[in-house]
Amino acid sequence: QLSNVPEMEEGGGMHGNGIHHVNVNGSLYPAKVKSRRQMWDVQPSEMANNTLNPIRAIVDGMKLTPNPDKPMIALSIGDPTVFGNLPTDDAVLQAMKDAIDSQKFNGYAPSVGYLQSRQAVANFYSCPEAPLQAEDVILTSGCSQAIELVINVFCNPGDNILVPCPGFSLYKTLAVSMGIKVKLYNLLPEKSWEIDLQHMESLIDERTSCLIVTNPSNPCGSVFKKEHLQKILKVASKHCVPILADEIYSDMVFPGCNSSSLASLSSDVPILSCGGLAKRWLVPGWRMGWILIHDRNNIFGSEIRQGLVKLSQRILGACTVVQGALESILNNTPERFYRDTISFLQSNSEICFNELSTVPGLNPVMPSGAMYLMVGIEMERFPDFKDDVDFTERLVTEQSVFCLPASAFEYPNFFRIVVTVPEEMMVEACIRIREFCQHYHRPPSSDCNDLDQ
Repeated sequence: QLSNVPEMEEGGGMHGNGIHHVNVNGSLYPAKVKSRRQMWDVQPSEMANNTLNPIRAIVDGMKLTPNPDKPMIALSIGDPTVFGNLPTDDAVLQAMKDAIDSQKFNGYAPSVGYLQSRQAVANFYSCPEAPLQAEDVILTSGCSQAIELVINVFCNPGDNILVPCPGFSLYKTLAVSMGIKVKLYNLLPEKSWEIDLQHMESLIDERTSCLIVTNPSNPCGSVFKKEHLQKILKVASKHCVPILADEIYSDMVFPGCNSSSLASLSSDVPILSCGGLAKRWLVPGWRMGWILIHDRNNIFGSEIRQGLVKLSQRILGACTVVQGALESILNNTPERFYRDTISFLQSNSEICFNELSTVPGLNPVMPSGAMYLMVGIEMERFPDFKDDVDFTERLVTEQSVFCLPASAFEYPNFFRIVVTVPEEMMVEACIRIREFCQHYHRPPSSDCNDLDQ
């Protein structure tokens, strides 16, 4: 009986009730532990302190007070559901309703996702050039978590990754918080935002653990041609650098433009492709993403795959209800839905590009896909503004049109327009932008001299 067990002396690890408290290495806890702290001092971790979203850092510092006489038009939010004009398809909703009603998906799933759901994704994206099986798919909580897992599995603190500029700000947010250095390679607006391959290659060193390629692009809306993708792969192959392919906008490509997945063109470079339901199926809040593992030469071996499995166990996987609906969503969404979405995005992009192309001091770059359009600002023609942040801030104040300054993507003197707004709002926004620019634009001095003659 416990009462017959003698108490140990103080510090011997047995309490008055005779019960041992043993820690993980088998030693006994002392009966009394003296506190080493004399006062409360709870600090956030280095990871928390090092986590910074560049978009939030810039937008939160802007004075965004719209003109009360003009209704606000926000062209800044990369969420296609905001205005209600782009609902998902009924087949997508029905798949979710059926998954809920079945009550089969209320519990935990394997951390990498249900096998049947992973097989559905593999079947949807598999092609002869880049075949996939269920074991090549890991389901994640949105594409953002897929990106996080890939960076985590490739990189150690002190490593560096190559990131497009301009590019999606989350890459830097995740990497810097983990002590990973970000090296920005340039995209070329005069070449429809192709990669400056010479610049990109010059950044590679022995600590480069990952090359991120975003195609189609956020924030540029560009789509790389097959020949350009092959040149990217050639550089990666030469330096033995694996690729994180951010392909969340895959297949959201305007008619006349061809979009190949990187993996379908790779003969040797191992690729982890990140995607999800968010954009093509217009349900970003459902948080369903995936990683597709393309490694035909077994360069990753079992270690990278096991690393991804271990990392996925940190949050026990993606939403099970959406997983339960996934096979039906992928198999039953009609082609008409995809076509209608792309047709709308292309039409709005053309309206925006055509309108702003004739605005003095602005240089829009016509996109080929995704949901965005980038506009260059000839800042020397707008001496009233110090930079793109000042320009876009005043555009809100005077015209109630909010475009995201591209400084948020570390690419000054541009702004990004989201083309998912209703057509009439896009037209009205372009009219207001034109009015704003005409008011503040100053022609070059040579033009002024010509006028005087």
